[in-house]
Amino acid sequence: MSEQTAPAHGIPPAASAPPDAGPAVPDQGGPAGAAPGPGPGTTAGKPGGGPGQAAPPRLRLGQLELFVLGLLLLLVGQSWIADRLDARAVQTWSTVFVAIAVQALPFLVLGTVISAAITAFVPPSVFTKVLPRNQALAVPVAGAAGAVLPGCECASVPVAGGLMARGVAPAAALAFLLSAPAINPIVMTATAVAFPNQPEMVFARFGASLATAVIMGWLWVRFGKAEWLRIPKRFSEPSSGSRWEDFRVGMQHDFLHAGGFLVVGAITAATLNVTVPKDVIDAVSDNWWIGVLALAFLAVILAVCSEADAFVAASLTGFSPTAKLAFMVVGPMVDVKLIALQSGTFGRAFAVRFSTATFAVAVLTSLAVGWWLL
Repeated sequence: MSEQTAPAHGIPPAASAPPDAGPAVPDQGGPAGAAPGPGPGTTAGKPGGGPGQAAPPRLRLGQLELFVLGLLLLLVGQSWIADRLDARAVQTWSTVFVAIAVQALPFLVLGTVISAAITAFVPPSVFTKVLPRNQALAVPVAGAAGAVLPGCECASVPVAGGLMARGVAPAAALAFLLSAPAINPIVMTATAVAFPNQPEMVFARFGASLATAVIMGWLWVRFGKAEWLRIPKRFSEPSSGSRWEDFRVGMQHDFLHAGGFLVVGAITAATLNVTVPKDVIDAVSDNWWIGVLALAFLAVILAVCSEADAFVAASLTGFSPTAKLAFMVVGPMVDVKLIALQSGTFGRAFAVRFSTATFAVAVLTSLAVGWWLL
């Protein structure tokens, strides 16, 4: 066998031949040093025409483009939609939608401002200094820390990953992940406003959410396995060089992200109030157990931001207070966007097990607290 190595596919012989392999074959049809022409079966100026040719840019639709496209479709088809809905249904739908959005928007703004401020100005080392070394004791401390450190459920996943990367016990980080978006002051105030004549709903939500977070942390201490959890190896700090710029970017991201889910939740709640027959709602809501499970699964699908879910729950009239409590306890801890975030951060094996167990514990805790307080 000859010592000369065959050139790789798609690479000119002159570039791939080793120094001692003999003279290179000269380029055909062009002067020395000129770029090689297109190979067989390719056409100059088209994708795949040869090395160094850039592919044409792809058309990508982002959230803004899809939002604008949806608005245009609504504007074009508004007469068609209005002709097929009576004026009373349209008025009811718009009233419910606007009421939910307007009531929830101030709390959503305040929550994103505080969350961005904590991310930009509070050093992550603060968490490692205040937590006990014993995991069983660190879990309730980390869970209670969620009451003073507001943050949305989307931000809690990377924060928990950063805590684990800095050496915080996974059980404590997971308890904080569940409690922070569920029992912080913004969420509690929004719940009190959404249920003005039911102060017991605020205490029930706080107790059921904190109990769920602590129980899940203790379950991880007892049954969790290292191979189920992919701890991030490093946690990148904001790289803009300006804390105020990090604050602005974080607030903008959280508000646009959470605001989108608020709009989706308000639209869905208004649509359910208008389109679902009252007989169906009565049949589900009249059965206490089915009503609880129905709103728990609805919370997983809607993925409403925790600063706004109380207003959506309050609008679901006809359901029992315990069913509404399950909606507010499950939503900030288990929903479709959180499952996706947990899969990308900690691995799919963790997300499947943790989300399933959290859903079951949240429903059972809601049932127990609802039976006791509501």
